[in-house]
Formats: sequence, structure tokens, C-alpha cells
Amino acid sequence: MAAARDAAGGLADGTRGLVDGFDFDEHAYLSSGGYVKELLAEAEARGLSIVEDDDRLLCYPSLLRILPGDAAVEVDKARDRRLRPSVLVTALARAQERGPKFKAEAFLDSLRSAYELLVSSTDKRADAVVRLVDIWSALTMLPGQRSQYSKQEFARDLYLLDQSGVTHTTRSPRTLRWAASTGTKGSGTLVTVARNGQQQRYWGVSFTEEPQ
Repeated sequence: MAAARDAAGGLADGTRGLVDGFDFDEHAYLSSGGYVKELLAEAEARGLSIVEDDDRLLCYPSLLRILPGDAAVEVDKARDRRLRPSVLVTALARAQERGPKFKAEAFLDSLRSAYELLVSSTDKRADAVVRLVDIWSALTMLPGQRSQYSKQEFARDLYLLDQSGVTHTTRSPRTLRWAASTGTKGSGTLVTVARNGQQQRYWGVSFTEEPQ
């Protein structure tokens, strides 16, 4: 065992020496897509599902973004310069085990407020179905907000709300209804990744008054 550890240590030292001997261009590597391929391969080998979606990587409950200019990876808005795929995958697996910190009722109140704003401004029925992508637009209408709260983050939060089972709050008796049957393959569909690695799609919602 000692001999094996010594051999592994020697190999690691040799590898570090080779890396130090080359002018490794991190920006080019991160921009080329090679890093993402290596990260996806490492995740697959570890049984962790990561899905590409535009400029984001989805790995329940985390969202990642590669930042070549900063030689870093952004994980849930926190920048991490530990680029080694094995280290990052370990951190993502631990985050999955811990589970998300999510306030379902507060999010539902925000969702309902944006929904009611859209319904009232378009003269729709009080319980009309509204596309979730339009609700996201209402939630991020102020300058700079869309860069702070992406569609991918919104879709992830919709999934967390769905999983929580919360459909109404103490602030309003109106109950959330998911509308997916006619819109999951149409325009405006939001996609995220469930805990089991499967894609989860969301399209529209309504809020109804429950009979007393």
C-alpha cells in the first residue's frame, strides 16, 4: 500500500510538473466546450445528471455557468475557481444530498402577484391560464433583473414549488393550478431537471377561488 501511495504521489507530482511546463490557456479551454464535455463525462461516471440548457448547466438543485473570462464556474451565483471536474462533481453531489433552501410560500405569493398583474392588465378572466414565461417577464421587468434571475432559475423554482405541494398561502385563498396538457410542447415552455435527472416541463398556471 505504501508503495502504491508513493507511486501515485510521484505520478501527481509529475503531472503538476508537466502542467507547469506548458502555458495552459484556461480561457480557450473553457470556451471551446472541452471543459463541459469533461465535466459531463465525470458526472455520468459518478451517476450524477447534468443537462445543458443554453448557457447554463442544470444539475438539481444547482445551476452552473461557465465563465471563461474569469477562469471560473458560477454555481448558484457563487463563483468557484476549483475547475477540476472531479472536485466540482463532488460539490454538486453534496448539494443534491443536502437539498435546496427554498421558501415555497414566499415564492408562490410572488408568482400569484405577477399572475394577477397580467390578468388585470389584459382583461382576462380572473382564473385564466397565463403562460409562465410571461409571468417571468413580469417578475423581471425592471432593468437588470433578467440577468439576476434567469429563466432557468425560475424553472428550477417552479419545480421546487411543485414538489413542495404548496398551492395556496395565508395571504390569499386562491389556489394554484398547473396548466401543462396543451402547452408542454409549445412556445414558452420552461424546462428544468428533476432530482431523478429527468426533464420537467412547465408552461402555464391559473389561480382559482376554491368553493367554501
